[in-house]
Amino acid sequence: MIELEIQRMVDDPGVPEDEQIRHWVDWTLGSEGDVMVNLRVVDEAEGWALNRQWRGRDSSTNVLGFPADSPPVDGYQVLGDVVLCAPVIAREAIEQNKKLSDHWAHMIIHGLLHLTGYDHIDGQQAERMEARERELLSGLDIPDPYIHHET
Repeated sequence: MIELEIQRMVDDPGVPEDEQIRHWVDWTLGSEGDVMVNLRVVDEAEGWALNRQWRGRDSSTNVLGFPADSPPVDGYQVLGDVVLCAPVIAREAIEQNKKLSDHWAHMIIHGLLHLTGYDHIDGQQAERMEARERELLSGLDIPDPYIHHET
C-alpha cells in the first residue's frame, strides 16, 4: 500500500488532479510494498530556493527528490519527498513539444525513482534510470521523453 500526501502550494490549472497523480505514483511504486511519499507542487520561487539550498544551483528546476533516512512509520517505509515546480514543468512541456500531462507523469516518475535509489550522476546510472523511466512511461502509453518531438 502507498501512503501518499499531495501538497499543492500553487493554484495552477495545468497541475494534474490528485487522482491522476495517484495513478502515476501507484504505477511507479506498486512493487515497493508499504511506502510513504510526499509530493509537493510549488511555484518557481520555492523551487528556486530549494534548488539553491540543497543542490547549490542558483536556478529553478523541474523536480527535486529528497530521499528519507528515517525508520518506518506505522509499518510504512518512508521514501521521502518529491518537489515539483509547476511553472518549470509547464514551460518545459512547451519548449520540448510534449503533452503537459505526459511531462507531469515523467517528472513524477523521475522524482519517485530518485527516492528508490536511481540517479543520473554518471552515464551508466543515467542509462539505467532513463531505461526504467521509458519502461514505466511506455506502460502508460506515453512516448519516450528523451526523443525530440517535432511540431
